Amino acid sequence: MLTSKGQVTVPVDIRRSLGLHAHDRLTFTPMPDGTVVLRAKTKSILELKGMLQPAPGTTVSIEDMSLGST
Repeated sequence: MLTSKGQVTVPVDIRRSLGLHAHDRLTFTPMPDGTVVLRAKTKSILELKGMLQPAPGTTVSIEDMSLGST
């Protein structure tokens, strides 16, 4: 049910299955077919550190990283 304040109650079984806790951020993304995808943003950006690694042998100079290079 949607409250007059625009709040939605997520059922306890869904919260448990997603590992949600009070104050976790949720996003609702409307899809072209009319469905809505609910995503739980439970990870900190700091937890993502080191997840992406460059391909072996790939190097990028400081100059190439600057905003002015094309």
